[in-house]
Amino acid sequence: MTMTSETQSVTRNEPATQGATSAARAKASAAQRPVGGARWIVPAKVAVFIAALYPLARIVLFGMTDRLGANPIEFITRSTGLWTLVFLCITLAVTPLRRLTGVAALLRLRRMLGLYAFFYAALHFTTYLWFDKWFDLAAILKDIGKRPFITVGFAAFVLLIALAATSPRAMVRKLGRRWQTLHRAIYAIGVLAILHFWWMKAGKHDLLLPKIYGAIMIALLGWRLVVWLRERSLKTRRR
Repeated sequence: MTMTSETQSVTRNEPATQGATSAARAKASAAQRPVGGARWIVPAKVAVFIAALYPLARIVLFGMTDRLGANPIEFITRSTGLWTLVFLCITLAVTPLRRLTGVAALLRLRRMLGLYAFFYAALHFTTYLWFDKWFDLAAILKDIGKRPFITVGFAAFVLLIALAATSPRAMVRKLGRRWQTLHRAIYAIGVLAILHFWWMKAGKHDLLLPKIYGAIMIALLGWRLVVWLRERSLKTRRR
């Protein structure tokens, strides 16, 4: 509530100073109240933070109870890769959900979700680098050059590193408008992640999950394209 609206609520018979004092108190009270859903955002952040650790806790629990299957490395690699894609989709879903619900505070969850996508991508790549290739850089470079799904997966991970490194608020202030331009790379990351998943599964003729996540990614990116085209059309008409 603004100072003007509060002052207008004071009757005309009251002194101006008394009205100003009342408005000032109301403004101070409004400033102390959470804005845009901030009252629930802190517990929501805590809940999301804890819930997002479930995939890691599951891997650890399965490892401790000898339930990683006959090929533990493959289990960990596939699990961390799939959860990276899940968190990418959730991160990209925040903006459409915010527009549909009108709850602007949802945007305050987006950075955490994006960092979790990077976290599981880092675990995915580390598992491949360490347990699959044993830090054999020559073998890794050969894989990147000869296996398309490795190539696009590595490209997506490099872009995720750039986004994670520039996610702190200090970097947002430092980069200014360039920050927003850089972070649009998440769209390319989403496409590359789907290609990585699709081509990896294509070798085993198991495309059910890639089709599902591909459809989700198309819907999320298609929604943005429609919104962008609509806004561009409106700007053109106004001109």
